[in-house]
Amino acid sequence: MHVAIARLSILIPHSHSLKEKRAAVRKIKDRVKAKYDVKIAEVDGLDTWQRAVLGFAVVSNDGEYAQQEVDRVIRFVDGLGLGQLIADDRDVFQFGGEWAT
Repeated sequence: MHVAIARLSILIPHSHSLKEKRAAVRKIKDRVKAKYDVKIAEVDGLDTWQRAVLGFAVVSNDGEYAQQEVDRVIRFVDGLGLGQLIADDRDVFQFGGEWAT
């Protein structure tokens, strides 16, 4: 099993309150969930008005496919226009091994 994870730092310059920021983050999360089969959450910057850090994960039996899905999600988030992607960190690793019988 391969797990691909990513952390996105997003600048939301039009946000002037936590309420506005959370509305933008909610839109991003809802649109990603509707289009891709990933788990996504705000993982840092919870009390800042104009910066959000989102984390998401993809699980697959193919590491290359998992990496491609991460790339697709990042491009999608960047293209939404709800914030400016200022950084992304990603990693793919193999988890577990063969089942013992």
